[in-house]
Amino acid sequence: MFLFISGGEIVFILFILVMVFGADKLPEIARGLGKGMRQLKDATNEVKAEIQRSAEKQGIDTEFSKDIKKEIDEVKDDIEDFTGSVKRKL
Repeated sequence: MFLFISGGEIVFILFILVMVFGADKLPEIARGLGKGMRQLKDATNEVKAEIQRSAEKQGIDTEFSKDIKKEIDEVKDDIEDFTGSVKRKL
């Protein structure tokens, strides 16, 4: 599920993009968006690594965050399992 967008809606969005920018500009736009997303991901990873290094340098235990994330993921899976069965019954 990608932002709750169906296949038909994606096709419609692509059609509008072709009409507005033209087919020859779409690859250039997609490349630019890809580069921007990659730079954002790299910057985010860099900030996370810096925070991790700083925490370790200060002697702060960061393992608890992994345990919390694991618990949150388990709760999220349980909720999705429950809501999935409720949706099927409706």
